[in-house]
Amino acid sequence: MKRLLIPLLLAYSFSLAAVELPYQTLKGEAKNLTDHRGKWVVINYWATWCPPCLEEIPELILFHESHKDKDAIVLGFDMEQASPARLSKFIEENMISYPIVPNAESSDKIGVVPGLPTTYLINPEGEVVASQVGTVTSDMLESYINKNK
Repeated sequence: MKRLLIPLLLAYSFSLAAVELPYQTLKGEAKNLTDHRGKWVVINYWATWCPPCLEEIPELILFHESHKDKDAIVLGFDMEQASPARLSKFIEENMISYPIVPNAESSDKIGVVPGLPTTYLINPEGEVVASQVGTVTSDMLESYINKNK
């Protein structure tokens, strides 16, 4: 059975607001979620030791490659204290093409991370609109975005 992304409107009673969240990529680039306004942003909390996380990496790569130059981007927030060399090797071995944020922590600006993987979807206006605890697929992300354009 295919699970669907859960709209956050069901889980939270506060009004949605644009999220500002500074982060630094493994390549050392200082960024902010606001840099991606106008695109959907998929934030995927994961770790190299997490089997379901590893299972969804090819799906996230597929989605990212299909959308990065148009309307969406994937950001991988790695939730472990891996050395840059170890994480870089993992990224290369798994051909991960989307930006990775090392040594990430959950942020109350986005939402809790009750387990890995956890994915949050941010709309082009910068509002957190959906979440999924457990694996996601490219089709799930596509479907949600197409229904909510």
